[in-house]
Amino acid sequence: MNKMRLLAVPALALTAVALTGTSALAADGSYSSTLGQVNGTTGTGTVTLDVVGDQATIDLQVSGLAETFQGAPYPHVQHIHGGAAGVCPTPANDTDGDGIISVTESAPGYGGILATVTTSGPTTPAEALNLQLGGQGGTYAVQRTFTIDAATMAALENGTAVFNVHGLDPATTPSTPEAFNAPSDLDPALPLGATSPALCGTLVPAQMGSMPSGGADTGAAVESMSSSAGLIALGGGVLLAGAVGGTYAVRRRTAKA
Repeated sequence: MNKMRLLAVPALALTAVALTGTSALAADGSYSSTLGQVNGTTGTGTVTLDVVGDQATIDLQVSGLAETFQGAPYPHVQHIHGGAAGVCPTPANDTDGDGIISVTESAPGYGGILATVTTSGPTTPAEALNLQLGGQGGTYAVQRTFTIDAATMAALENGTAVFNVHGLDPATTPSTPEAFNAPSDLDPALPLGATSPALCGTLVPAQMGSMPSGGADTGAAVESMSSSAGLIALGGGVLLAGAVGGTYAVRRRTAKA
């Protein structure tokens, strides 16, 4: 039987990516992406974000991801990232050659978390590791309206906003079981595969044409959190594990020993 417990994790400068110096921008319009496969996932996904003022209405459709984790529906958390190059990871990002592109290896491309796309409730970076509010199971949809800040608007405007879904399937990841189950670079209490990106895509104006794809899959077809550093990332650049002090409480589902 599963239970919830509180996990204190360093804030990791999640608020630092708020780009406090960014003035409010008008990002009105529709942004979309066909999410690309990362780390051997067989999942697929599409996302559309319709923005009017500071209100964003999202339509996220995900299917084919890992179904279960520790005997419960797999909690796939997802975020809008920004403040970096605005690109998804490719096999070249697997710098340690273990067969898994970790969050630490991916973060320089897609940046830090600007918004957490939860199934309900708050959508701030502080909810980035809230597994209760992530997508549950291998196939799910999120359709809701939420408030976005100036940093998110800026990333959408300048083409560096990236949508990312976390949580790999050990059956399809191009790594050894030992690598998949190695301590996560973000939370050593969790397996590396559970915290690594599965789907990724850059959000671009929909009027530019058909939905764009994300980065390339690791070893498959082309295709887009911390105790110590968090369950899922989440971060980019300065958002490396332990980069900034401070803690906040997040909920995590754990299996009874």
